[in-house]
Amino acid sequence: MPRTRFPVKDVHSMKDLLTRLGDIPLERIRMNPLPGTATERDLLRVVERENIPCELIDGTLVEKPMGAKEGFLAAELIRLLGNFVTDRDLGVVFAPDSTLRIYSGQVRLPDVCFVSWDRLPGKMVPAEPIPDLVPEFTIEVLSPSNTRSEMLRKRKEFFLTGTQLFWIVDPNIRTLTAYSAPDVFETFTEPASVTGRPVLPEFEVSLTSLFARLPKAQ
Repeated sequence: MPRTRFPVKDVHSMKDLLTRLGDIPLERIRMNPLPGTATERDLLRVVERENIPCELIDGTLVEKPMGAKEGFLAAELIRLLGNFVTDRDLGVVFAPDSTLRIYSGQVRLPDVCFVSWDRLPGKMVPAEPIPDLVPEFTIEVLSPSNTRSEMLRKRKEFFLTGTQLFWIVDPNIRTLTAYSAPDVFETFTEPASVTGRPVLPEFEVSLTSLFARLPKAQ
């Protein structure tokens, strides 16, 4: 199958591309295949063979950063959310390397996300490696190279396609920001506890407990 170019308007230079992707650091953009020509097959090759998490955005492979503390927080949230969901048989929780097609040409890898049984026919996880699947509840743990523009674009995409709650956890300033729309949010700090309203109103996370194993910035 011949490689085709993803139709990206108003992208004439690398600066235009960076702006479109959210002003991310240049080193996160994969140049093979060339930006604008990458496919889902290319994404799976990088994820599976090179063990590098990437997202497919406008035909461009963008590496998704995550360090030790970000991975730790994601694991803690998966444990807490997974136990809550499993105990109540509400759906499934996906980990950071889950490739989800949120709409044609856009494949995202949320750090943590919840999908209810309502979106999974027969209460089964899809067999294909990149299913058409949008979570009701999405969580991202910020890494140093994540930018505000990048995260804004990500929120817009998820809410546009069916996400109802989007958390951004910042390990450096120890906050959790809960979004009910791309620009509608509330930011919480310790010792607050945050609920999963409106998706999982009985689910609650204590920020004191969540950040307990992370040293405070000097």
